Amino acid sequence: MALYKKSIKVDTKEGQVTYIDVTKQVRETIKESAIKEGICVVLSPHTTCSVFFEEFAHDTNEEGVESLQQDLNDVLEKIIPDHVAGDTYIYPGEEHYKAVESWPNASEYLPGGDRSALWNGDAHLKSTLLGSSETFEVADGDLGVGSTGYIYFVDFDTTRERTRKCSIIVIGE
Repeated sequence: MALYKKSIKVDTKEGQVTYIDVTKQVRETIKESAIKEGICVVLSPHTTCSVFFEEFAHDTNEEGVESLQQDLNDVLEKIIPDHVAGDTYIYPGEEHYKAVESWPNASEYLPGGDRSALWNGDAHLKSTLLGSSETFEVADGDLGVGSTGYIYFVDFDTTRERTRKCSIIVIGE
């Protein structure tokens, strides 16, 4: 049994949910692994990000968001409204604010001491609902999915732009 791991970086945007098609990188990683039969796990180590499998929709809105992704945003907004005020959600509470304020890199999370930068409870809940990983078949040295299926990494945290990590793990023979 062989194991091959790769980490890719993805850049996300401030002010909007960011979807990144990572299908090409997953296929490349499987080829690099030289594993012919097994599984491939694609995962996010971030608590406000998810990985999911969906059809490529072709149609986009004015902001370039694919129609199925916009539909997902709209449905999730009905279930889990955006975190727009300190009392939208219980999270973050006073103890969490204090903990973050004590971190050596607190200014990354609280620019100028602005506690509203932590209003991402919606992102945590949305990513929990969708999950942080997907597992795929590796068949004959390739990703074992149909031609219309794409793998997306999504960051629901719209509070700031940043570089995120997506892990790809191939296991098999």
